[in-house]
Amino acid sequence: MNVHPVIAALRKHKTGTVLIALQIALTLAIVCNAFFVVGERLEKVHRVTGIDERDILFVSTSHAGLSTSTDSDKARIDADVQSDLQALRKLPDVADAYETETLSLSNNNWGLGLKKTADARGGVPGNIVFSDEHAIPTLGVKLIAGRNFNSDEVTPHTLLGVVEPPAVILTKHMADELFRAGDALGKQVYMVGGATKPSTIIGIVDKMESASSQTNSDSIAWNCILLPFHMTESQRFYVVRAKPGRLEAAAKSVPAALYAQDPLRVIPDGPGENAGVRTFAQIREQAYKGDVALAQLMIAISMILLAVTAAGIVGLTSFWVGQRHRQIGVRRALGATRHDILQYFLVENALISIGGVVLGAALAIGFNLWMVTEFEMHRLPVTYVLCGVVLLLLLGQTAVLGPAIRASSVAPIEATRSA
Repeated sequence: MNVHPVIAALRKHKTGTVLIALQIALTLAIVCNAFFVVGERLEKVHRVTGIDERDILFVSTSHAGLSTSTDSDKARIDADVQSDLQALRKLPDVADAYETETLSLSNNNWGLGLKKTADARGGVPGNIVFSDEHAIPTLGVKLIAGRNFNSDEVTPHTLLGVVEPPAVILTKHMADELFRAGDALGKQVYMVGGATKPSTIIGIVDKMESASSQTNSDSIAWNCILLPFHMTESQRFYVVRAKPGRLEAAAKSVPAALYAQDPLRVIPDGPGENAGVRTFAQIREQAYKGDVALAQLMIAISMILLAVTAAGIVGLTSFWVGQRHRQIGVRRALGATRHDILQYFLVENALISIGGVVLGAALAIGFNLWMVTEFEMHRLPVTYVLCGVVLLLLLGQTAVLGPAIRASSVAPIEATRSA
């Protein structure tokens, strides 16, 4: 089909043509980036943490009357921790347990880092995790190199002061960041924050997500440093691994056993993040509540934009069909077939859509580059742009089909009579 008459007609309707092209361009730019954000959020929501999520409980407990001001106070708290753990491990519903200050996706973030020498600047960031010899079996993470902590290596520690553990266990991601050759096991490193004594890397676990759920940085998400420490604070956390199929029973028996050890302790009974006993499924749901809501919002906005764009194309084409009613009849009288009329409007809309998607692709990339700079997002893959271009072209042709069919149905005699 000769497109010159189509282009000449569009030049006579510049305002409508430009408005529809701009609408298509803006819709493409927004939809591409919106679905990219949705894809990233959903990928993050469903990524595997590396721990055995199905049977994990996270228990928060505190005692307002406990003090950590003296060594005797700390020793008392540590003794209470050991008593709690012994009671928990004896429960028929519990497979294992340990005491800590954080858990994957809990957003109880304690970030430090490691460096190769004491005087090195910066370092590789990491999320510290208080652990003992029961931590790896409780979490179900896979030890791929080295060994676990021994019981005599685990000592009391508060969250204050310099952290200088004699031994550490790292996630593979962090070990590879520190030692690119993959030979981290057995190497000595120094904790960021003033440590002057080295720590030996005695083990490497395959994968374990950090406590931070709201990060786009792989270094923050997958860099964990397991430290051989017991938490000696009035508030602390127990990670409990229930026996298969006994998670609900453990959620009831665990707090009961802890209250039996210390009736004056407090295990919060609030909803959501304030709950004292949470399954890992609840932790995951709470951690990603904002991401799920954002994804739903982005999808809703995209659907509305696509519907508005389709409605704009339908409205403009219907208006043009009404304006050209007589011209269509004349063309039909001169021998133009219904297919010719239908093809004319499809080609006309295709030209407008092509102009819109070319501009929209540039806007989509530019918008993404701005978000990369301002919000540390990832680069928009070309695949999203190409899919968006195809989607908008198909949407445009589908939207124009109804008015175009009505135009092709105009009978020659009716069109001439309406003159």
